[in-house]
Amino acid sequence: MSVVSSVCVTVPATTANLGPGFDCIGAALTLYNEFKLTRQEVEQNQRLLIEVTGTEAARVTTDESNLVYQAFIKFYQHINQTPPPVKIEINLGVPLARGLGSSATAIVGGLIGANLLAGEILTQQQVMELAIAIEGHPDNVVPAFLGGCRLTATSNRGWEICDIPWCKDIVPVVAIPDFELSTSEARKVLPTQVSRGDAIFNTAHLGLLLRGLETGNKNWLQGALQDKLHQPYRKSLIQGYDDIHAAALSAGAYGMVISGAGPTLLALSDTNNSADVAAAMASEWHNQGIIAQVQALQLDTKGATSVIQG
Repeated sequence: MSVVSSVCVTVPATTANLGPGFDCIGAALTLYNEFKLTRQEVEQNQRLLIEVTGTEAARVTTDESNLVYQAFIKFYQHINQTPPPVKIEINLGVPLARGLGSSATAIVGGLIGANLLAGEILTQQQVMELAIAIEGHPDNVVPAFLGGCRLTATSNRGWEICDIPWCKDIVPVVAIPDFELSTSEARKVLPTQVSRGDAIFNTAHLGLLLRGLETGNKNWLQGALQDKLHQPYRKSLIQGYDDIHAAALSAGAYGMVISGAGPTLLALSDTNNSADVAAAMASEWHNQGIIAQVQALQLDTKGATSVIQG
C-alpha cells in the first residue's frame, strides 16, 4: 500500500438533542469545516504546524492544545504508534461554541485524517467509537461522521446507531447569535436528578419526535419538540428565548429548540414558511439588541467525506 501524504476531510455541523432527545439524537446540517492534514518532513522540534482560515479563525489555538491535533494524537496512541510530524490546515465554516458541533467536527476530522495517513488501520466503526470516547457522548459525533439524523444508544454489544428518517419537507432553521455558551456552563445548570413524571414526559415526546420527523405530521411535530430534562433550565442562559420562540411559532414554525447546549436556536418549519420563520427569528433577536446569523439549512446526508490528495 502506498503511503498517503495528504488528505482533506470535510465534516458537517450538527444539531443535537432536538428537544426531548437529550444526549442521544442529533442531525447533520449543511454547514461545514474542512481539515487538510499533510505529513511533514521536519525536525523533531517542529512536529506541528497549524494554519486556520474562515469564521473566527483568530480564536482557534495553533499549538498542541488544538482539538484537531489532540484527536490526531489520541488516534496514534490508540494504535500504539508514534504520530508523524503534521501540518493541519483548517477552514472554518461552523461557528465556535454555539451549539452546532464545532468540537465534534474537529474530533472527527482529526481522527479520519489520522486513520487515512496511517493506512486505514481502523474500520469506520472503530474510528467512530474512538470519536464518541473522546467527545464523551454520541449525539454530535455520530451524525457528523455518518450524516443524516441519528439516534445512538448503548447495548451489551456496544453502541447501537439508528438512522432516523427525515421528511424532505422539514426545514431546519438555525439562529446563531454573536455570543457563546460553553457546553460545560450549560451542563452546570442541569439538575442531577429528575422526577419520574419528567422522565416519562421525555420518553413519550421522543417517540412522538421520531414519528413526526419521519412523516412530517404537523400536529406530532408541534407536540414533539417539548422537553423537561434540559431546555427549561438552559433557556435562562439565552437572552430573549421565550420571545424568539413565540416569534418562530407565529411565523409558522412547528416549534423551536435549543441546538445542542446553545446558544444557537433551531426551529423546524415546512418549506413554505421557512423564510418567514428565519426573518422572524432574526428580527426578534435584533429587538433584543443581539446580532444573529439566521439561515434555513438542509439535512446533510453524506456526513464526513475525505479526499486523498497525495
